[in-house]
Amino acid sequence: MKIAFFVIVIAVVSSAGAASKVTYDVTSFGAKGDGYTDSTKAFLSAWSYACNSTKSAVINVPSGTYLLATAITFAGERCKSSSIMMRIYGTLVAPSNYNAIATSGDWIRFHRVSHVTISGGTLDGQGASLWSCKTSGKSCPSGATTLGIYNSNNIVISGLKLVNSQMFHILIDACANVKLQGVTISASGVSPNTDGIHLISSTDVTIVSTKIATGDDCISIGPGNTNLWIEKVACGPGHGISIGSLGWQLEEPGVQNITVTTVTFRGTQNGVRIKTWARASHGFVTGVSFQHVTMINVKNPIIIDQRYCPDNNNCPNQAAGVKIKNVLYEDIHGTSDTQVAVKLDCSQGNPCAGIRLQDVNLNYTSVDKPALSSCAYAAGSASGILRPTSCL
Repeated sequence: MKIAFFVIVIAVVSSAGAASKVTYDVTSFGAKGDGYTDSTKAFLSAWSYACNSTKSAVINVPSGTYLLATAITFAGERCKSSSIMMRIYGTLVAPSNYNAIATSGDWIRFHRVSHVTISGGTLDGQGASLWSCKTSGKSCPSGATTLGIYNSNNIVISGLKLVNSQMFHILIDACANVKLQGVTISASGVSPNTDGIHLISSTDVTIVSTKIATGDDCISIGPGNTNLWIEKVACGPGHGISIGSLGWQLEEPGVQNITVTTVTFRGTQNGVRIKTWARASHGFVTGVSFQHVTMINVKNPIIIDQRYCPDNNNCPNQAAGVKIKNVLYEDIHGTSDTQVAVKLDCSQGNPCAGIRLQDVNLNYTSVDKPALSSCAYAAGSASGILRPTSCL
């Protein structure tokens, strides 16, 4: 009873300077920034008070290292507060034993929240030991996404740093009106399945001024995404920015209205990629623009791969059903680390249409050989500077 009264007093005092906001400090609920005391319950208590506030609320996380030793969900179904900001000055760290969270799906989850901002600070997934397990060939859990946001709207993630996730660093699933700005994501270039930002079934998502270094896709765009704007992103190491993989299901929502602009890829496996499973599907990709992109020693700068079938499992000798049309590649320049700098490998049963190449200037890093392009079942137009020569 005394602890509850103390917390209420803190909240009232902190709101005195701004009547429209109330602040809850996680240390007032027992969180300790010593790196080894489990602060999970303290964070949930702070969230509960913020959620039930009739005012805009701030959850303050001071400097220090806060262990969240189990998976944690911040649920917003019954929140009264008009907005909640989680303002992080310190570091939130996952347990060193990966088994503590590796089968939970997400380490930190926000579910059905609205008007939530996550600002500053660091999320450390401590994923290296799980990566080692996976690369050793042993039987290992799939791992947890560091930050998963589901069925939510009006979300801002600003100035956040994420390092060494077990699996995806950020997952946005079935959300609307999300902005990620000034985010930094870092993991080893050989860490498996550590996508930087993975998007599923979301609309009106903006990603700007972000740096991503991972062992998988910097940004991966799954089925059902619409109206995405990706700008001023630095990617590398990693597998590039990928639409896909798509077409695993026969009935699958399409991807449309995607803009990727002013992006730099450095030493990545791919640059801008669209990949679909070689399986029957009613999915589609349309209205995509890749513009003002710099490639620095990228293995596959421009690639459409509709024969995606790892290990020839579950899709051998099938034609991809996903329809790809109206894709623009404009002002794509730099260097390719392989001779085929442009590869448009579309579906024989469902050819690509409306592909446009405009001012594509890619040079092969070998001074003795020219860059090449390769097309299969792709139709469209080409104009302006064309190096390598267009195969459309």
